[in-house]
Amino acid sequence: MTAAPTDAAPTEQGLSAAVRIARDLIRCPSVTPQEGGALACLADLLEKAGFEVHRVTFETPGTPDVENLFARIGSGRPHVAFAGHTDVVPPGDAASWSHAPFSGDIADGVLYGRGAVDMKGGVAAFAAAALDFVAEAGEAFAGSVSFLITGDEEGPAVNGTVRLMEWCAARGERFDACIVGEPTNPQHLGDAIKVGRRGSLSGELTVTGRQGHVAYPHLAENPIPGLMRLASALDALHLDDGNERFQPSNLEIVSIDTGNPAFNVIPQKAGARFNVRFNDTWTRETLARHIEDSMREAAGNTVSYELVFREDGSDSFLTNDAALIETLGAAIAAEVGRAPELSTGGGTSDARFIKNYCPVVEFGLVGQTMHQVDERVTIEDLDKLTAIYRRFLVDYFKA
Repeated sequence: MTAAPTDAAPTEQGLSAAVRIARDLIRCPSVTPQEGGALACLADLLEKAGFEVHRVTFETPGTPDVENLFARIGSGRPHVAFAGHTDVVPPGDAASWSHAPFSGDIADGVLYGRGAVDMKGGVAAFAAAALDFVAEAGEAFAGSVSFLITGDEEGPAVNGTVRLMEWCAARGERFDACIVGEPTNPQHLGDAIKVGRRGSLSGELTVTGRQGHVAYPHLAENPIPGLMRLASALDALHLDDGNERFQPSNLEIVSIDTGNPAFNVIPQKAGARFNVRFNDTWTRETLARHIEDSMREAAGNTVSYELVFREDGSDSFLTNDAALIETLGAAIAAEVGRAPELSTGGGTSDARFIKNYCPVVEFGLVGQTMHQVDERVTIEDLDKLTAIYRRFLVDYFKA
């Protein structure tokens, strides 16, 4: 008898519910803003389990239409929501993948595919946990469990969670707690719960001169030296040293450009773009004023410039809900044997929209391969995450 190869895929009967759901979602090519069949797959699963499911599409001029999903089972309190997204970033060069990016292949105990950790795996784990929890509780279940799933997290984030939360509020939906299933763990499952996030503020700086021939600089005014002066002042800004809750704020210049392809032309304009990730020392308004004051001082009376801040920023936030944080932390410790760090590091997420409606934390898979070629998750981690989510539901509703 010939032995089976070590990378043979397990049989359907050998897969847990979470793995099957994650595999089916990965097989949906839901690159933002395409739904790709992912929300339909999730809706079918939840409807069969008794959830009331709504698929709602939002549109805003100048941005793609985006479909979202809200599903709820139960009518009582407490009301726990799980938030996430089924849209994914493009796979890049598919030929570079060892397994096709939307194949959902399983080899040597690992599930491959775009979205495996960011974050179809997290959606699948919570779906499996919630379905099992609700089925076992039966008629004794007096609370509510909901899903808030968007197709716009990896995109402009205009027609996604922010609009879905407004839609829920208009319907009278009230949530007591929410877990966002983003991949929060840097190395091992259980490393960290995100209990807050720094804010984000983006700006565009433009210095205006006068275009001319480089051989006749006296007939032109080069904007680049002025921009360099302002950019140096931006780069030298020391915002704060952080605190016990947040790491220091940081400002990063991400682009300097004149749009000038010629070597013999002094450009009319030069621009720089920057982003600040800031802690609770600042609000967007106080930070913007501080940067404006710094640019005014650096420009003096010699540099003509314009400073514009984008409107898509967000303020920092910190969640202090003990019932949510302690119950989730205890569930993690019980399932993986480690107490998670309470973290506010990293970038932004859709939690920045949810925080205005209920206490929210983030906890999901290990994020080491997100957005990479061969994005992948171990079957072990998927099943452990499912067990953590399920234990959390049991203990939270029991309390």
